[in-house]
Amino acid sequence: MKIAWFKRVISPEIGCYLSGYSANDISVAKTDDLYMTGFCADDGERKILIISFDVNGMDEWYTKRIRKNCAEILGTDPSAILFTCTHNHSGPESRSMRKAPDHLNTGFLQMVEDAIMEEVKKLSNFRECNVYFYSSKCDENRNRRYTTACNNATFTAHRREVVPIATEYADKELGELCFIDTETHLPIYVIGNYAAHPLAGHAPGFGGKKISADYPGAFREYVTAETGAECMFISGAAGDLVPKEDEIGGGAARQMGINLAKAAIGGMIDAPRNPGRFGMPDAKVGSLSKIVKTTFRKHKFCTLPQFYDDKPVLDMEIQMVSIGDVCFVGVPGELCCELGQEIKWHSPFRKAFIAYQATGHLGYIGSVNMMIAGGYEGNSQQFDSRCGLNIVNAAVDGMFELRESLFPLPEGVEDSYPNYLKGPLVNIPANR
Repeated sequence: MKIAWFKRVISPEIGCYLSGYSANDISVAKTDDLYMTGFCADDGERKILIISFDVNGMDEWYTKRIRKNCAEILGTDPSAILFTCTHNHSGPESRSMRKAPDHLNTGFLQMVEDAIMEEVKKLSNFRECNVYFYSSKCDENRNRRYTTACNNATFTAHRREVVPIATEYADKELGELCFIDTETHLPIYVIGNYAAHPLAGHAPGFGGKKISADYPGAFREYVTAETGAECMFISGAAGDLVPKEDEIGGGAARQMGINLAKAAIGGMIDAPRNPGRFGMPDAKVGSLSKIVKTTFRKHKFCTLPQFYDDKPVLDMEIQMVSIGDVCFVGVPGELCCELGQEIKWHSPFRKAFIAYQATGHLGYIGSVNMMIAGGYEGNSQQFDSRCGLNIVNAAVDGMFELRESLFPLPEGVEDSYPNYLKGPLVNIPANR
């Protein structure tokens, strides 16, 4: 596999509207820069491009147009162009919002679009590499919902004294891809994937008025400073997950990013030393998109912009972009972690990782029972109750379809993968 990448500052000017809290929050300072990080992989037959943005989210009309243009430049399909947003709450307003349509930062979006086109056209100097995956458990997040015995949900962001007894599910997996240069044998690129709203640094008052990439920025900075490898961060299914020290300030954001980065560096140590377990020789890339039709229900919590009002049925795009035996699933809006875990559980790939806010900003999407329990996420969902389940099914079907297209089943065999029938019941592979 050959890879190339880019990294570009996309910080807005101080004085812009900020995204994610009060519609009237205006930035007064900058703690650190925002970036877009781009990664392109070429297996000799196909190319994929992933771009991660330090912003809250982006409208579907915006991302679709740019993905199509990128695909034409690279000679691939738009499904192979995956945009994902870290869901940064300390960046510019990059989404169309119903209650504040004039706050959409069109100048910022134009700057980003121009920067994408420029960087994609310049992609060159592809470097040959070996590809490794890794997975570790990192206790840096928590679920912000507390559900009572009678199934009523409490939003712990507004009842912090309940946090110690809140035990709802949280996905603790730090997913990782590591690319090692075949000539220098040094790591040249790392992709990390973790699920938690980037709002550790969003402290009350002045702290919430600063432009910052929050903990994803600290994660990238530490990995690159200590290893020399360039780095991308992709948010997982963080709809109901927050940092364990949420809204505390810049120190909490930096420490969380560093803790995750240390775990990622641990994976960079272990994976190349055990290529039989974590290596992906002759890794292929692939892509596929699925459409989920869902009913739009406008209600008092509605935040989707007015241009959705005449669309009672929406087409949601689910993207599958694979690198070797790892598949990134791009989802629209803020998928809650339980649904993200369902997608991971049913993946036919060795590993599946969720790419948050990938195909449009469509608000919260949770389980059916979450809508019964209520709370912030359930009450905010603007689609029919089966929407989340339909997304899970489409993602799983898409992953099976994509994997079978890349690794065709032997003739006469209906389901040769996945299985481990020949494996021992107690299986801790030797280092190899």
